[in-house]
Amino acid sequence: MRVLDRLEELYAIGGDEGANRVGGTADEDQAHDLAAGWMRDAGLKVEVDPAGNLIGRTTAADVWTGSHLDSVPDGGKFDGALGVVAAIEAVERVGKGAVVVFRDEERGCVGSTAFVELGQLPECFLEVHVEQGPVLERAGAPVGLAQGIVGIARGERIFTGEPGHAGTVPMAGRADALVDAAEYILRVRDLTSVVDGAVGTVGQVDVEPGAANVIPGRVRVSVDVRAPDRARLDSLVAALELDPDFRLEPVPMAERPLTALRDEIERRGLPVVELPSGAGHDAAVLAAAGVETAMLFVRSLNGGVSHSPQEESSEKDVELAVDVLTAALETLT
Repeated sequence: MRVLDRLEELYAIGGDEGANRVGGTADEDQAHDLAAGWMRDAGLKVEVDPAGNLIGRTTAADVWTGSHLDSVPDGGKFDGALGVVAAIEAVERVGKGAVVVFRDEERGCVGSTAFVELGQLPECFLEVHVEQGPVLERAGAPVGLAQGIVGIARGERIFTGEPGHAGTVPMAGRADALVDAAEYILRVRDLTSVVDGAVGTVGQVDVEPGAANVIPGRVRVSVDVRAPDRARLDSLVAALELDPDFRLEPVPMAERPLTALRDEIERRGLPVVELPSGAGHDAAVLAAAGVETAMLFVRSLNGGVSHSPQEESSEKDVELAVDVLTAALETLT
């Protein structure tokens, strides 16, 4: 299958284990060049916008589809890339629509945010993406629909103490910044655990001076909290005293493109599974800007693992997703 062959070509970029096309690197550039060639082969007019996003258009391009080609270090084969190669395949089949490849999604939807600020928005946007979770696999459903995309607030907290000799400063007199940070990390866990649909993660901890025999004097922790609506997200941001440097508001999906996808799934006699997206996506940025947006999820195998070389989806499920996307594009264009 051509889609899977192209995924393998993209996966080989960057070398090492997993996908290594970090945003802003030569490896992401190489992936965009490869996709641009596939767009030209599909008969699309190819351009690059001022933000570096890659766009391939037909003459009738009110409905767009696509995703991103950057990855986390040692990431999976399907994340982002599937949405791009599926989009090129579907638009080539239909002969209408446009494909967009956004820059640097993993570090905060950089390309799609700039795309929105540039102001030339499509009427409708569809994004195919692996689920990145276990719901569809557990339900026995090959594809699913996103009900909406959670809101995300991301920032950092700094804790300061008094560095000192690990052997000579009594425990009763210490000001250990790492102890304060550890208490905060537990607070993130505890607060998000009691808010329905919310999650919280501390994924980075930087300790200074960082020596085994020195009491930590300064600690920086990253904080990522997510919730399905603005009220719950706001409550967590306030409770955690977080000043986000990145925020995406929760957004619902639009009924018109959802109906086009849902009708095709039903026509094939398959179950229609609708689920919230706990991950952020470029689709959320476009939806928040008023573009009619929907997401088609493809079943993730291996327990839904993602951002990992163990990420997997079956050829049959991928082929189905491309067919459903193609039919939806036919309907919407």
